[in-house]
Amino acid sequence: MLNYSEIDGILRALVEPTRRQILERLSRGPATVSQLAEPFGMTFAAVLQHLQALEACGLIRSEKTGRVRTCRIDLGGLGPLADWIAERRIPAERHLDRLGQILAETDQSPPKNQEKDEQQ
Repeated sequence: MLNYSEIDGILRALVEPTRRQILERLSRGPATVSQLAEPFGMTFAAVLQHLQALEACGLIRSEKTGRVRTCRIDLGGLGPLADWIAERRIPAERHLDRLGQILAETDQSPPKNQEKDEQQ
């Protein structure tokens, strides 16, 4: 059974464009908080709040060495969301496959008017 509070936390974190940009940057490799803050033109404290939100829902993790905090993507962080999407995608794909089969069968049968003409 999926943990919906975990999924809700991930979605809440991802709704913020700045957090998605931070994740995009971290997908290329670990970065310090200073490096992550650089392109945003916001206070260091504001960036830290975004990082805390990402870390709280398990999308990133950080470690502090001396005065430098380095962040990286948590490889399993998107797992619960991916599982939730997959559980909904598979039945939808089956329905679409069945619809495709029905439409293919309909395309192969002759039009009703043509059937009447052939019988006469």
